[in-house]
Amino acid sequence: MEIASGPFTSCSKEQQKLFQDWFNFADSDGDGRVTGNDATKLFGMSDLSKPQLKQVWALADSKRQGFLGINEFTTAMQLISLAQEGEELNSDLLNLKTAAGVSPPTMKDLDALLASANGSSPNSSGSLTESPPQTNGSKPDTNGTTPLRPIPLNIPLRPIPSIKMFSSRSSRKKVQPSLTAVTSVIDGLKRLYNAKLKPLEVTYRFNDFVSPVLTDSDFDAKPMIMLLGQYSTGKTTFIKHLLKCSYPGAHIGPEPTTDRFIVVTSGPDERSIPGNTVAVHADMPFTGLSTFGGAFLSKFECSQMPHPLLEHFSFVDTPGVLSGEKQRTQRSYDFTGVISWFAAKCDLILLLFDPHKLDISDEFKRVISSLRGHDDKIRVVLNKADQVDTQQLMRVYGALMWSLGKVLNTPEVVRVYIGSFNDKPVKEDTDYMGKDLFEKEQDDLLEDLIDIPKKACDRKINEFVKRARDAKIHAYIISHLKKEMPALMGKSKAQKRLVANLETVFAEVQREFHLPVGDFPSVDHFREVLMRYSIEDFEKLKPKMIHGVDEMLGYDIPDLLKSLRNPYD
Repeated sequence: MEIASGPFTSCSKEQQKLFQDWFNFADSDGDGRVTGNDATKLFGMSDLSKPQLKQVWALADSKRQGFLGINEFTTAMQLISLAQEGEELNSDLLNLKTAAGVSPPTMKDLDALLASANGSSPNSSGSLTESPPQTNGSKPDTNGTTPLRPIPLNIPLRPIPSIKMFSSRSSRKKVQPSLTAVTSVIDGLKRLYNAKLKPLEVTYRFNDFVSPVLTDSDFDAKPMIMLLGQYSTGKTTFIKHLLKCSYPGAHIGPEPTTDRFIVVTSGPDERSIPGNTVAVHADMPFTGLSTFGGAFLSKFECSQMPHPLLEHFSFVDTPGVLSGEKQRTQRSYDFTGVISWFAAKCDLILLLFDPHKLDISDEFKRVISSLRGHDDKIRVVLNKADQVDTQQLMRVYGALMWSLGKVLNTPEVVRVYIGSFNDKPVKEDTDYMGKDLFEKEQDDLLEDLIDIPKKACDRKINEFVKRARDAKIHAYIISHLKKEMPALMGKSKAQKRLVANLETVFAEVQREFHLPVGDFPSVDHFREVLMRYSIEDFEKLKPKMIHGVDEMLGYDIPDLLKSLRNPYD
């Protein structure tokens, strides 16, 4: 089973030009996006029923971005064509049909509208439209035509604003961020973060205790998959198996070969970018890694290569977790902290095991413990399963589940995929039942990977809401510590008492504001960071900021999702 680079995006040059012209016509804002309002006007020319158009939008906007790019628009047009031919629209249709056999749909009156765009014609508001004069230095629009410029027949005079000598307090209220001009869910989250959540984080230094301040690249980043495991469990081979080729910086061997964190992502050519360069690259979501220092950045790199699969998500290859204390004591950077940072950014975390390496060392336990709060992202892969027979595999699977049950500390059973993810075919002496099992498990895992880009937008919303709740709790804790400090004498003694009794402080904050106990941060980590600061320098509680975040969670985000949902709902 293969992961397609994108349904219906490879069509003939004539169809590409035609769909590009239609896309430019539908794109009312000229920002390279067709919104729901734009789509309803154009899709209505197909004479399809509302339920059919609803299904077209749902399949085309599979990532739930709230808009269509040119590839998604092409998919929508060809789905409309198939619906006009009487096909039943569903997700399987995207895999069964090919672009070569799909002709452009019939769009009523669209040709006439496109033709009228090249000359003068009256528009619906009664104004005249004309093409502006073309000079030698001007550039035509992307579809070869020049944009229309409305000429109003009546120009009303603007009233002269009255001058107020004394401004009232109500006139100086801050203007709330307007979400009316937002064309995607991600754009809306950016505005809400900068207007309401970021000020709260900066005021109470959330970036120093929990997570660095988010940038635009963090919102725009592609989904990421992180692979964790002991050495020689097949992490690098797993990536090569999916890409069907090697990538710059890949090393494979029975000994610990991968000694650095490697992010495998798409790029114009094959190259490796050093970690220090990646950490200062504004277009990449890795600027926060600079907090781990140069010792880590020298063990970090980004591997770029042109590949259709990497256009949808990136991989994070990690060093193999070793047994014993050598790894913990002789590493020059916080290995567990880096894993925790990547875990917060990734959409899926794969824990790889080998049938001959089922022991979970102390270091591996610390690594798995650092994934706390991201249990929904964790999947387990029992790799190289064809190296044992069916009876041994049954015992290995049971031993693995027993070991994981002691480490993960969750009552639910974690999903375990069994297979042999490498370039070699399954061993010939493997019995039919085992071979059939491996193929089904591999298909299930690939289906899980295919769903990642589709669920990326939902994941970003989920992480955004989780971050907002964490920032609120952090603000409550910091402001409570500030309130407990004396006004004049004994500040140093009071700080030592508060730091030592941090568990009591957490309990008091939890009871006062009725907060869930499970949402509170780790006491040990919070205490470690708090010891670097003077509590006296922190801010008191600002209810207006808390109210702004509550308003964002209760009203702004639901309204954003409602305005950018399927336009045919």
